[in-house]
Amino acid sequence: MHWTFNRLVTTGLFLATSLVLSTQAVANQAVDSVAPEHSTGLEKKQLVKAKDYMVTAANPLATQAGADVLAQGGNAIDAMVAVQLMLGLVEPQSSGIGGGAFLVYWDNTEQKLTTYDGRETAPLAATPKLFLDENGQPLQFYDAVVGGRSVATPGTVKLLWDTHQKYGKLEWKNIIQPVITLAEQGFEVSPRLSSLIEKDAKRLSRFPATKAYFFNPDGSPKAKGTLLKNPEYAQTLTAIASQGAKAFYQGDIATDIIKTVQNAAGNSGVLAQGDFDTYQIKQRDPACTAYQSYDICGMGPPSSGALTVGQILAITEQYDLKGWGAESAKSWQVIADASRLAFADRGKYMADQDYVPMPTEGLLDKDYLKQRAELIQIGKALSKVEAGNPPWSHAMNLSMDQSIELPSTSHFNIVDKQGNVVSMTTTIENAFGSRLMVRGFLLNNELTDFSFRTHQDGVPIANRLEPGKRPRSSMAPTIMMKDDKPYMAIGSPGGSRIIGYVAQAIIAHTQWDMDIQSAVNQPRLLNRFGTLDIEQGTTAESFQSELEKMGFKTDVRDLNSGLHAIRILKDGLEGAADPRREGMAIGQ
Repeated sequence: MHWTFNRLVTTGLFLATSLVLSTQAVANQAVDSVAPEHSTGLEKKQLVKAKDYMVTAANPLATQAGADVLAQGGNAIDAMVAVQLMLGLVEPQSSGIGGGAFLVYWDNTEQKLTTYDGRETAPLAATPKLFLDENGQPLQFYDAVVGGRSVATPGTVKLLWDTHQKYGKLEWKNIIQPVITLAEQGFEVSPRLSSLIEKDAKRLSRFPATKAYFFNPDGSPKAKGTLLKNPEYAQTLTAIASQGAKAFYQGDIATDIIKTVQNAAGNSGVLAQGDFDTYQIKQRDPACTAYQSYDICGMGPPSSGALTVGQILAITEQYDLKGWGAESAKSWQVIADASRLAFADRGKYMADQDYVPMPTEGLLDKDYLKQRAELIQIGKALSKVEAGNPPWSHAMNLSMDQSIELPSTSHFNIVDKQGNVVSMTTTIENAFGSRLMVRGFLLNNELTDFSFRTHQDGVPIANRLEPGKRPRSSMAPTIMMKDDKPYMAIGSPGGSRIIGYVAQAIIAHTQWDMDIQSAVNQPRLLNRFGTLDIEQGTTAESFQSELEKMGFKTDVRDLNSGLHAIRILKDGLEGAADPRREGMAIGQ
């Protein structure tokens, strides 16, 4: 993987030559420690320590792009722009300017924690029947995903632009230029990207522009190490660099997106210029849960991430996980059952709060969560789980959600020298999104995060499709607060499993005294809807027999999380990246 660092040098990403040597040792250390694509649980990345700043992201090129910005005197928001735009180039299957994102941000000058909602919105012309067939039945998932039907109004560019206008330090176009340069000169296809292209070859080959980019003239998928150039993305970024978000939302780029969506052969969509004209980033209060000596803060609705993570932590807090330890099946039973209880509430109540009344405070009420915790019987897995009845001032009957949320997405964290903190989860939803490519980037399939059904037995579903609504998400960008100061930034990709990945890592660090890299490395055990997922090829498999005796149905499978974390200490920073993916931490 040493090609990563060499490629960065040759493409001119190191604009401040005097700073190259100071970051080279850390960069090489992080690159050397990258584990194989599917970790056996034996290979581990190393904890990275720094004094002034830190970036953790899902691809070494993106991490380095953010670190370069910080080395030049930029702040966390400046680096966020660089990391996201670079991820859109080198990790296009997971996120990009054709998608959306949630940002949790600590402004150290104002001493304020806030969140920015850059989630995609449903087209104003969308109807509740968008994902139903001629018989009124829900479409098969990929019949809905592949094509224009699933594309929502992208939010990422406006999120980057709006927050940079408010907080940014470096000039906008100068931040973007290194990404433009790399897009023009080319980057080497990573093992992960190559593998995913091959696995999704049939769907990726459906549309000419997408096929031309990801496949060779003979139809074979681009192999790892292939030099991949993206001049169209470079041109798109050049326009955005000179004109800001306006170039994306009002102009030729928006026109091309709309034409591509509306004319997608066999599965057209309804996205229109009015959706671009009316799109807004929403600044929201963070959703925080008291846990041990921390406040666990993240993105509230339309994300279910912070609320569900918070519920899991608060329920498990009622039990002696610290005393039992990570090697006790009792600990994993409590975590699994707490997760299932939280997911039941998520399925019934959580959706876009601008469209659906939500018992947000009630879902995190201490007495309510204590009652939920009392449902757990040590040694016996919960058999039937239903949503609870949290305190709620609004009487409304809701039915359980039926949406499908498959793993993709990307997460990164940034802490700058001034103490500002970014925790951002970003996505185009499914891997490669809608598979539609426009001007060098992929379009999201975010509308399939809605429930395909609008009602069940005559009772409305909170996360039903409505015009202008934002689909519910499981993205859980998190900033842990301690004594009113940021203590750790953490998050992961992984669809609805994101919630369990983040909660488990927090428990491992706070209850089992693992450093953040060990917490990220730790084998996964997750329970969302009744089946307990156990990470294959890891020591987690040793719990299978005992958990099955408790009554759990288990499934040993790949759990390819992509956790990233930065811990903020009085005398420096610690960064951790998940060995299951190719990400890395770089600090100075």
